[in-house]
Amino acid sequence: MTTQRIAFLKGHGTENDFVIVPDPDGRLDLSAAAVARICDRRAGLGGDGLLHVVRSAAHPEARDQAGEAEWFMDYRNGDGSLAEMCGNGVRVFAHYLLHAGLVEAGDLAIATRAGVRRVHLDKTGDVTVSMGRAQLPEESVTVTLDGRSWPARNVNMGNPHAVAFVEDLAHAGELRTVPPFSPAAVYPDGVNIEFVVDRGPRHVAMRVHERGSGETRSCGTGACAVAVAAARRDGADPAVTGLPVTYTVDVLGGSLSITELPDGTVEMTGPAVIVAEGTFDPAWLTTALS
Repeated sequence: MTTQRIAFLKGHGTENDFVIVPDPDGRLDLSAAAVARICDRRAGLGGDGLLHVVRSAAHPEARDQAGEAEWFMDYRNGDGSLAEMCGNGVRVFAHYLLHAGLVEAGDLAIATRAGVRRVHLDKTGDVTVSMGRAQLPEESVTVTLDGRSWPARNVNMGNPHAVAFVEDLAHAGELRTVPPFSPAAVYPDGVNIEFVVDRGPRHVAMRVHERGSGETRSCGTGACAVAVAAARRDGADPAVTGLPVTYTVDVLGGSLSITELPDGTVEMTGPAVIVAEGTFDPAWLTTALS
């Protein structure tokens, strides 16, 4: 870890909040313990996760994507663990690049552990992300909580999701701990679990327990998984009809618009906000971890 003060920003997408650490040349060694302390809401800066901003060519996990995308979103969960993808995070990441003058409004590509994601930056603050195609594994899953059980749709958006349609969002409980699901072997690396209710035609609301973070105010990949699961439940499949399907997905921190296109690509549109920036002394982190 450097001895110089480390720059950071705070941002959020529908109140899913992140610490942003610019490190274009990949010089910072951010251990899992360091990330967890930085994201700690009482002893650190606080966030659902951390966005480590690195040029793709400077990061060993992204060098093979450098020809397509200059910037790599090295995303970490709030507990310091690595994550393949974060939908709200990639919107905030793109907005940071615009805020810092590193890109211009319009279209750009961002490298992630789930592959390159195409992004459109609107000058108004909305960001549209091409989230790739949803995978719908056939394994059946059951989520059980407080004596109730629900079948959950297995959806992969570059990271794993279990989508359960419930009668009342209160049935999800406190969501600080992982809701029990079975069989556990379906998700050997853990899973994001969404509880969903209907609000109207092609309009749903959700709560989510994010793997490695607990309940969050929003989850972009989760909203995409929910929209795809809701479309299939409702008998809509753009690959069959040739028509796009759009759902409004309400999260605790706002709303996202999710569209599945006939080629299977899922697009997510929502806001991204930078709320603060500053520096911290790495000596604090060294002392805190000793």
